[in-house]
Amino acid sequence: MYEFFAHLDRRWIFLLMLLAVAVPLLQGVRFPEEPSDMVRNVYAAMDESSRGSLVLMAFDYDPASQGELQPMAAAFTRHAALRGHRMIFLTLWPQGVPMLRRNIDILKTEFPDYVYGEDYVNLGYRPGAEGVIKVVVSDLKELYASDVSGTSVSQLPLTRDLKNIQQVDLLVNISAGTPGAKEWVQYAATPYRIPMVAGTTGVGAPALYPYIPQQLVGVLGAIKAAAEYEQLLIGGYPVLAENIQAQEGLKRMGPQLVAHLLMIVLIIAGNIVYFAGRRRGVTR
Repeated sequence: MYEFFAHLDRRWIFLLMLLAVAVPLLQGVRFPEEPSDMVRNVYAAMDESSRGSLVLMAFDYDPASQGELQPMAAAFTRHAALRGHRMIFLTLWPQGVPMLRRNIDILKTEFPDYVYGEDYVNLGYRPGAEGVIKVVVSDLKELYASDVSGTSVSQLPLTRDLKNIQQVDLLVNISAGTPGAKEWVQYAATPYRIPMVAGTTGVGAPALYPYIPQQLVGVLGAIKAAAEYEQLLIGGYPVLAENIQAQEGLKRMGPQLVAHLLMIVLIIAGNIVYFAGRRRGVTR
C-alpha cells in the first residue's frame, strides 16, 4: 500500500480534483449554509424595510467579476421585489450596463407585475466615477435627466418628484473595485446618513470592515456570503425553493466544498505517506 501511494502518478490527483469540481457542478449539488451574523444583518436591512421602500441599486461590477458578484446582485434584486420595494438602478462602471440589464431581466421574467417607470427605473451609466455620487446626493436630475432609453426622468412616476438620493430608504452597492462601495460610503452613506449594505469580492471585503456598523450595515464578501444570503432568502420566501436560478450561489459553493474536502484528504494522505517513508528510512 505504501509503495502504491508513494509512487502514485500525480495525474490521478489532477483527475480527482477535476471530478470533485465537475460532478457537483454538473449535478447541481447544493449543501445547506449557516448564515453568519454579518449576512443576517444585511438581510434584515432589506427585509425589515417598510414595504414599498425606495432602494438605490448601484451595481459597480463587470462581466469579469460576475462569477462572484452576480449571485448576490440577483439575490438583492429578488429580495427587494419580494418585499414590494421600488428600485432605481445605476452604475459607475461603463461595463456595468449589461449587469444592470441582467438583473432587471429578473424583474421582467419573475415579477411581471412590476411596471417600468413606476416600480423600477434603469438610469444606466454616467462618467465621472465618485464625482457622480457627489452630484446625485444633492441633485439627481443634474446628471440623470433621462433614463437609459432616453425618457425624461420627470415623466416617470418613480423619479418625477425625486430630487436626490438622500430620499432613498436603502442604498445597495455591489462593488468589484473603484469606484465602488468605499466611495458610496464616503460620499453618500456617511455624510447623509443613508442606510447602506454592500456586496463585494473576497479580496475587497476586508477594506470595508472598518465602516461597520456605524457607516455600513454590513457586507457580503464573495460567493460564500452570497450563498448564505440565498439560504436566508429561501427560508423567508419558500417560493424560491423551486427557483433554480435563485440558488446560483448555493450551486457554486457545492464544488468548492467537495474540492476543499478533497484537498484536506490529500494533505493528510501526503503526510501519512511522508512519515511512513521516514520510518522505513526512505528520504526524498
